[in-house]
Amino acid sequence: MKRIILVCGLIGGLISCLWWAFGEPMVSDNVTFNTRMIFGYVSILLGFSLIFVGVKSYRDNYSAGIISFGKAIKIALLITLVASTFYTLAWMINYYFFIPDFGAKLMASMRSQLIAEGASKAEIQKEMTAIAEYMEQYKNPLFNAMMTYMEILPVGIIVSIIASLILKKNPKSISDNQ
Repeated sequence: MKRIILVCGLIGGLISCLWWAFGEPMVSDNVTFNTRMIFGYVSILLGFSLIFVGVKSYRDNYSAGIISFGKAIKIALLITLVASTFYTLAWMINYYFFIPDFGAKLMASMRSQLIAEGASKAEIQKEMTAIAEYMEQYKNPLFNAMMTYMEILPVGIIVSIIASLILKKNPKSISDNQ
């Protein structure tokens, strides 16, 4: 079980990082922050598809085709934790060593988006002040890690519940189908 959790969690975490590691640097500055977020969450969902793989692999290979919801959710949540931790650590390395100007880039992108949407100068200034305050907090590694976990963990929890509900098989339900 540990091997399945580690392998699926690490691969899932790696897949979750693919957008900001490879796709993000290739897009032009004309792509909005919201569009970039959509691509990011799609890569996170793809990464969390390994939850299904891990739970199904355990059920079929180590549990004689039977798995309770409780056991499935335990495996799924542990895969989520490993993938989320990988994602968070990779993001922090990326943020602190490779894109220390992330805050400035975010502010420039948001400013352009607000201007394109026709926001007033007062609205733009208010938003820029809020982002600047957030980015100041974001420099703290604990705050940064907490916010990064909050970005990915809820998605993993939802996928874990869905996977566990879909993949659970009790002995009674197997004998009923025969």
